[in-house]
Amino acid sequence: MTTYTRNNIKNLALIILAIIAVNVFSTYFFKRFDLTFDQRYTLSETTLTLLENVKEPINIDVFLDGDFPAEFKRLQSETYQLLEEYKAYNSNIIFKFNNPNGDENNAEQFANELISLVFTPTNINQNVKGKKELIQIFPWAIANVGDKSVRVPLLVNNFGNRPEENINKSVQLLEFAFTDALTKLTTTKKKKIAVLKGNGEIADKYMSDLLFNAKEYYALAAFDLDSLTNDLPKTLANLKRFDMALIVKPTQAFSDEEKYILDQYVMSGGKTMWLMDQVAIDLDSLQNQNRQSLAFPRDLNLDDLFFKYGVRINPRLIQDLLSTPITAQSPTGEDFPIDWLYSPIVRSEENHPINKNINLVKLEFANQLDTLKNGIKKTVLLKSSPASKAVGAPVLVGLDQFMENLDETKFNSGNQIIGTLLEGTFTSVFNNRVKPFKISDNKDQGVPTKMIVIADGDIINYTYINKKPIQNGYDQWTQQVYGNKDFLINSINYLLDDSGLINIRSKNVELPLLDEQKVSEKYTATQLITVGLPIVFLAIFGFIFTYMRKRRYR
Repeated sequence: MTTYTRNNIKNLALIILAIIAVNVFSTYFFKRFDLTFDQRYTLSETTLTLLENVKEPINIDVFLDGDFPAEFKRLQSETYQLLEEYKAYNSNIIFKFNNPNGDENNAEQFANELISLVFTPTNINQNVKGKKELIQIFPWAIANVGDKSVRVPLLVNNFGNRPEENINKSVQLLEFAFTDALTKLTTTKKKKIAVLKGNGEIADKYMSDLLFNAKEYYALAAFDLDSLTNDLPKTLANLKRFDMALIVKPTQAFSDEEKYILDQYVMSGGKTMWLMDQVAIDLDSLQNQNRQSLAFPRDLNLDDLFFKYGVRINPRLIQDLLSTPITAQSPTGEDFPIDWLYSPIVRSEENHPINKNINLVKLEFANQLDTLKNGIKKTVLLKSSPASKAVGAPVLVGLDQFMENLDETKFNSGNQIIGTLLEGTFTSVFNNRVKPFKISDNKDQGVPTKMIVIADGDIINYTYINKKPIQNGYDQWTQQVYGNKDFLINSINYLLDDSGLINIRSKNVELPLLDEQKVSEKYTATQLITVGLPIVFLAIFGFIFTYMRKRRYR
């Protein structure tokens, strides 16, 4: 055996021993490296903490297997990569990809079962055996642990976006979607929300979908401010046991005692979400022979409270050219749409985690809101389109008023504020005033807290149109599933300091997309770069390699 051969064997043995040592060493240490520019595979601290607490197997079925067009292939690939990352941190995460269209004999039955479970399909063009066909796909997953199941939406379908843009947003929200599902499956200790009653608030059935979804994160209970009229300090003490109060479209004025209870709840750090209507008008009131009704200001005895906190809800209704139709019936009983500018649909500016990556928000008889300078931080979350205006109440409202002779040039008042977030240390509206009743711990200056004020109570009524339920939240006229639920759930999450979960929505993932127009204009140059250049580099490498090999073994 030559010295050269012995050295090669020795080096090979050392390499094998080094590989074995590295493998043994790596079993005691775990580290993954994310080399992507946007760190798309780096999980947030919230997700990592959640994964550490997963103690029993969670099975995730993804219905996104199959041969898809490029954009959906990208969503499929990113979903797989993300779940691989989850599994790498906790082996209790078990996932499987399923193809609902894989078995032609059972595809229809499989699809019907998924639809019955409210998995809304999406239609795409796909090549099947050399022919382009329109097929249904199900961009959904379902996570299961024990007898609990949570649906996981994988596709964002926001109004006005190109398919590529929606895929990009979908990828951005993948971590949020799966971490949100795991949160729902594993949360045991829940914060408490009081849903206020007693002042003519909206009926439960119109806010049932939001409450049902919020119940997966929080404990909810109805709370009547008049429950202990003979012991008002006790009523305040009971309200303080809740982390947040939800006030939805009250129609009856609050007494000074009730207002003082709410004020002191805020002063003690309680979070509040106000969904308010300052004008009395409803679609039901238009169902008369004249198809019209008078909209008039509503006095809830809260103007001074909001003014002190830094906002003013004006008795002015917003009309917006960017709006959704309402449904009317013909003499034969058929539904048809009517242009209805009192139903603005709001596009999010994505200026806060609350409204990041959400679809259009549908409103009904929204009011105009002003923000006032008082040292409180204010973030506008909802505002109408630039092609809108506000009309003062009282005003006559009729179903036929937008059918003809509409002067669009008058809709030039610019964006009208509808909803805002307020954060800071609030001053009591009863500061330097006589208190309605005595409490031992009155506060004229509060502790830091936050609230959201939305000048439309019907924002919560997104599963009904004209007080009629809509199937799966799908508006037949605009062909949209509105983002109201996402917006409201995000708002509650943010108010209750679940910022880790809500901040995942702000994660930016940049997927490079081809500009089809530029590719068309520079098709030949693109071919030379993408096809010709690699061949040239390969030829150069082959020439250099052959030349050096000949010189070495000459």
